[in-house]
Amino acid sequence: MTLTRRAFARSGISLLALTASGLPALAQSSEGLFSSAIEGTEDFGIASDAYVFGYPLVTMEMTRRIMSNVAAADGSRAPMGTLIKMREYPDATFRDITAPNADTLYTTAWFDVGDEPWVLDQPDFGDRYFLLPLLSAWTDVFEVPGARTSGGAAKTFLITGPGWTGTVPDGMTELKSPTALVWLLGRIYCTGTKEDYDAVHALQDAFKLQPLSTWGQDYTPPAGTVDASIDMKTPTRDQVNALSASAYFTLMADLMKRNPPAADDKPAVDRFAAIGLVPGQDLDASKLKPDFEDRVAPFSYHRIMAHLVDSDGDMTHENGWLFTTKAGVYGTNYIQRALVTAVGLGANRPHDAIYPMSQKPNLIEDYTGSNKYTLTFPKGETPPVKGFWSLTMYDENMFFVANPINRYSMSIRTNPVMGEDGSLTIYIQNENPGSDKEANWLPAPSGKFHLMLRMYWPDDQAPSIIDGSWKIPAVTKV
Repeated sequence: MTLTRRAFARSGISLLALTASGLPALAQSSEGLFSSAIEGTEDFGIASDAYVFGYPLVTMEMTRRIMSNVAAADGSRAPMGTLIKMREYPDATFRDITAPNADTLYTTAWFDVGDEPWVLDQPDFGDRYFLLPLLSAWTDVFEVPGARTSGGAAKTFLITGPGWTGTVPDGMTELKSPTALVWLLGRIYCTGTKEDYDAVHALQDAFKLQPLSTWGQDYTPPAGTVDASIDMKTPTRDQVNALSASAYFTLMADLMKRNPPAADDKPAVDRFAAIGLVPGQDLDASKLKPDFEDRVAPFSYHRIMAHLVDSDGDMTHENGWLFTTKAGVYGTNYIQRALVTAVGLGANRPHDAIYPMSQKPNLIEDYTGSNKYTLTFPKGETPPVKGFWSLTMYDENMFFVANPINRYSMSIRTNPVMGEDGSLTIYIQNENPGSDKEANWLPAPSGKFHLMLRMYWPDDQAPSIIDGSWKIPAVTKV
């Protein structure tokens, strides 16, 4: 990925588009950002490429800081090496993260395998759907134990870091992380009834996560140390985007000491030495031009977001839905990796989950509760999955919508009524459609809203969303 005049044009960013998006100051003079980007120095292009390359690494670190900056486990946060166990689905008052789900309960943890391996002991899940993706510091899902890959029987995994060459103890399966930092982002299917909550809580409590040196001993994670200097309120993405070029690259250089780039990244990384960025070393800030300090971040972030539109096939636009089948493992596709970080940090591999989203019924209108809509799956053409699917309603800020029947998503488990012809029609509207249709009602707010279709363990044989042989129907305004 090299920033050239052609690359800039192909990125889908125009002066008009950026001015309309609230950045007119960047285009006010020929001495400004765009003059530098289009006509200017090679160093600016290298700095922008380095920014895009490092965006997942820096975002993961800032996320880790916020989520682990507590003395003990509390809600969606816990100290390093401590399991976070989400005990129930959020309701419409929940505001900790955008796009929450009401399908799986999270069991997550941040831990560091740079000094020694960690042991993850997984209980017997039987035939319950679950997945335990393990993300590297670069956001790649390097392993994903779960119902699809390893089955539901109890297992013990040894998660090792880069360079570890020890002996794997009997009864353990080694999962090798390419980086010291690991994020376990486990999800367990739950119907949401009291009985099923109790069953999933028992599974969550049966997990063990601890350093290898403590295995076989009673282990209690140490209390965390709270750093008062960490901003716990500003959203992570806003904090990352606010970093100056020198602050961003200083942090990136420090993180690469324990979280090295992959071998295939060498051609890209070798170029970054021109701006003082060399893996394993401190940033040589003298090589970073001062006039790039406030220019690299906004320009590069808009390159990332422009990939939503001009994605070279990385994003699929279909019947008003936007999704990707290229997430979780990115190789050298750095712009796609950065985009998924920005819009959906922690994304799964496509064979585990795909999340089509619809923000508008057409190019002109927004979804709004003043209208009524339907989504109809013909007989035998509901989303083809081996796990499960759901359709979730969000307001325009991507939070659940309060409604009189406390329904935030629709799926087979909510017991919708099939039509006489075997089709399934979902009524998407603000007002109750009546008792004969309420089972198929997905309540909408009075204002704008967005929709997300979650497909866990999508079929990889036709019909399949993965190869395009199954198409999502369009949402239709009544």
